[in-house]
Amino acid sequence: MSVNRVPMTVAGEAALREELNRLKTVERPRIVEAIAEAREHGDLKENAEYHAAREQQGFCEGRIQEIEGKLSDSIVIDITSMENTGKVIFGVTATIINCDTDEEKTYKIVGEDEADVSAGMISVTSPIARALVGKEEGDVVVVKTPAGDVEYEIDSVEHL
Repeated sequence: MSVNRVPMTVAGEAALREELNRLKTVERPRIVEAIAEAREHGDLKENAEYHAAREQQGFCEGRIQEIEGKLSDSIVIDITSMENTGKVIFGVTATIINCDTDEEKTYKIVGEDEADVSAGMISVTSPIARALVGKEEGDVVVVKTPAGDVEYEIDSVEHL
């Protein structure tokens, strides 16, 4: 059985571990307390508080399992410890320029769980990242978008 390794930045791993810790130490005990309190109210068949708490418990336990699975399958990549060769790889911050409009954008290539386009962090599986990975500063890449192909020049690659 082969395990698909999930690439993750150091910050991404820290965020998942923090969420896991919060779920186990804060949320899980709160939900258990809510279930116990709801049980004291009597008949469980018609007890909405009890059913709501049990539903929360299911979501919480599911998220805990999901995070633990991701962390166990993850490979944490610390880009700051690697030499900057100007090549786009997982974890780098790349500044690209639209060849038609001269609009400049900066993206950090991160794991799927860390992606947040509004913060300039794109998933390694996104069309832009797939077009950029393996290319170098000065290269022109073509990104396929719903509106058509867009050409970008890679202006800079930083290991932040």
